[in-house]
Amino acid sequence: MTDQASVSGVQTRIDIAEIMMRIPHRFPFLLVDRAEDYVAGESIVGIKAVTINEHFFQGHFADYPVMPGVLIIEALAQSGAVLMSKTLDVDPRGKTILFASVDNCRFRHPVRPGDLLKLNVRVIKARGGLFKFHGKAMVEDKMAAEVEFAAMLVETPQ
Repeated sequence: MTDQASVSGVQTRIDIAEIMMRIPHRFPFLLVDRAEDYVAGESIVGIKAVTINEHFFQGHFADYPVMPGVLIIEALAQSGAVLMSKTLDVDPRGKTILFASVDNCRFRHPVRPGDLLKLNVRVIKARGGLFKFHGKAMVEDKMAAEVEFAAMLVETPQ
């Protein structure tokens, strides 16, 4: 049995092995455990299981651990990078996907240990190697954060 759900033979679920193949992030900065509902060029839902063992909880905050907002946005961006990489079928050797902009960011609900963070990312606009996204980070039915951001594909030295 495979971990890759599909609809009409099209892969809609992405496991951690493929995520690590598609983006360069690694522990402790890899903030997406898996992805689902992948639709090429359109959308993806990244999943992050937030645990008390996350390195940032040691200091943010000792008596009331809360996931830093910038890391929630980073998790959305990593989900967007997976969507871009798979859509464009990027060979990660010699190319990487980087943030280009962050706009209209709002934090609405804290993310705490034990939460399952759903990272809903959809493409607003795409032109070549530049994508603009709308992202919503959800915990159950509560919106933790909302943001528009852009990312671009760049050549990297070998």
